Amino acid sequence: MSGFEEFLTPEITGLAVALLVMLAVGGIIYSLFQPALSGSKRRDQRVNAVAARPQSENQRKALRDVDRRKRSIQDQLKEFEERQKAKQDKQQKVPLKVKIEQAGLTWETHHFVIFSIVAGVVFLILGLIIGGGNLYIAAGFGFAGSLGFPRWYVASKRKRRFNAFLEELPNGVDIIVRGVKAGLPLSDCIKVVAREARDPVATEFRKITETQIMGISLADAVGKLPERVPLPEANFFAIVVAIQQKAGGGLAEALNNLSKVLRGRKAMKRKIKALSAEAKSSAGIIGSLPFFVGGIMYLISPKYIMVLFETTAGNIIIAGGLFWMFCGIMVMRAMINFDF
Repeated sequence: MSGFEEFLTPEITGLAVALLVMLAVGGIIYSLFQPALSGSKRRDQRVNAVAARPQSENQRKALRDVDRRKRSIQDQLKEFEERQKAKQDKQQKVPLKVKIEQAGLTWETHHFVIFSIVAGVVFLILGLIIGGGNLYIAAGFGFAGSLGFPRWYVASKRKRRFNAFLEELPNGVDIIVRGVKAGLPLSDCIKVVAREARDPVATEFRKITETQIMGISLADAVGKLPERVPLPEANFFAIVVAIQQKAGGGLAEALNNLSKVLRGRKAMKRKIKALSAEAKSSAGIIGSLPFFVGGIMYLISPKYIMVLFETTAGNIIIAGGLFWMFCGIMVMRAMINFDF
């Protein structure tokens, strides 16, 4: 052992360690650069490139068709985006006649004018009765009845019709999906929806078939649906049909996916409605509380509360209170309503 220890001098030990380090570094370098130095890496890349090439003219043609279809779909989407922007600009300034049609009413403009006059007279009489003959209160009621109530009535009917359309549209799309899978043409499936679905979906799809009978293509006839029903769901349906008519593809699968999206949006709306129900009830209680307290005060002490209605200062106080209540209701409405 003493001889071996004498042999392991510091110089020999350092030389051995240096050799081991050199061998380790050389092995690492060889393992990293051996494929590139031997050409095996370039060979593998070339083999993979050759394997990825189309092996026949049919495969190359199929790839060209796929690329052409993708470009066509992209062009269609850009075109629809431009149309959608133009439609949104138009929807911000919807004429009264269009609103009446979207509400499902068969009125003409003069019918709306007559309705406004009658509502104004009725509200004027109610104002005279409630205000005890006060002309200012009666004039306010008449103004609200002639200009506010008719427009509110049309907007309410319009919103109710749109909600009914959203409720029934997924069922109509499912009917089209089953018909397409059974081998029926899309136009015949739309006719089935026009016969079997509930209003207003049946009415709108009946207008599509009537427009198509006049010589307009199916894609253009369906494209008019978002103009009559300015909803994102109706626009989705029009986009899917138009792209399928121009670019081809599986219509049943696309409409099936659209039906799932529509049902998902409907479920999301119901979830939002449930989550905001507490806030809406609180807003309703807060908004009705002044009128409730005023009614109780009138029953307990009529002379005390009638000062607000019989004096000029009281009328100013009522007007200011109603104004600030209106501002608060609008703020709460903006906080409660959710768009998605």
